[in-house]
Amino acid sequence: MSDKAARKRQYIIDTAKTVFADKGFKSVTMKDIVEACDISRGGLYIYFDSTESIFNEIISEAAKQSIESVTGKTAGDKLAFFLNEQKKEILSKDKSLATALYEYLFYMQSIGNSDNAAADAFHMGLDTIEAIIREGVESGEFYADDVHTIALNIMYLMEGLKIAARTTGVSEKDIDSQLIFILGSLIAEE
Repeated sequence: MSDKAARKRQYIIDTAKTVFADKGFKSVTMKDIVEACDISRGGLYIYFDSTESIFNEIISEAAKQSIESVTGKTAGDKLAFFLNEQKKEILSKDKSLATALYEYLFYMQSIGNSDNAAADAFHMGLDTIEAIIREGVESGEFYADDVHTIALNIMYLMEGLKIAARTTGVSEKDIDSQLIFILGSLIAEE
């Protein structure tokens, strides 16, 4: 793909992200994306064949950026950074892709397709948390008998908090208390 084509494709992804954040997943049509991008229908179809393929790319890109952004010198620093980024997303009052993501997941399940970018993103996050916890166990920062289960609990907690934030509301204090509770099991005893 040429540089110009890659830039055009990225422009479509970035613009579509805003459309999905505004309208959710179910309501967005290819026409909406064509209009938002101010391109022809044919121009859009050169790069993507459906709203699902565009949304898949948005999710994949977001997951990769999130994983690549995990920084820190120690495992504790890395885990704190990862969880702080999740917390920011949960507390964000800006329009986000959360509603569109859940609509997309329900849609994919309804058509019998469990192989999708959202599931991949969840597993990438899980793998990242597992790797950080393993690093912490090896360095003596963390204690964990079952790294996978703790990482899975953290992922389920974060997903649950994201849903609660969009439905019943969650305060920063609520998030902090849940994180402290679950992370308390990781602290290496001296």
